[in-house]
Amino acid sequence: MTVLDSPIPRFHLAMPVDDLTAARHFYGEVLGLEQGRSADSWVDWNLHGHQFVTHLAPARPRGIHNPVDGHDVPVPHFGLILTVPEFHKLAARLRTAGTEFVIEPYVRFEGQTGEQWTMFLLDPAGNALEFKAFADDSQVFAA
Repeated sequence: MTVLDSPIPRFHLAMPVDDLTAARHFYGEVLGLEQGRSADSWVDWNLHGHQFVTHLAPARPRGIHNPVDGHDVPVPHFGLILTVPEFHKLAARLRTAGTEFVIEPYVRFEGQTGEQWTMFLLDPAGNALEFKAFADDSQVFAA
């Protein structure tokens, strides 16, 4: 099955960045995303089948933080739910690239409903990303 055949709708997300060269390096080289169309003020990215666009927006307000599990979680944030092996592969890739984590990779709710690995980082423009992986994918929406 291809992304186009997937029964799950794909999302489109546009995020502001203040430097397209830095965005191209981070999203293309560090995260390894395939670049799509682009112009002088934006770049399309393939974020695991979702259309993610970085738009040049040099002047913008910065986000806030909310306390979660003793961490200051940046808001807003976005990211992907990966498999556990993909999560650890990405964490290793980010460490190799010298990425500074806002919240280092760790396990939340260990041994409980919704057990998950999670990590937070910022792109060069200060946009917060969270990548996570559930021990049991059926618990993504568990209460």
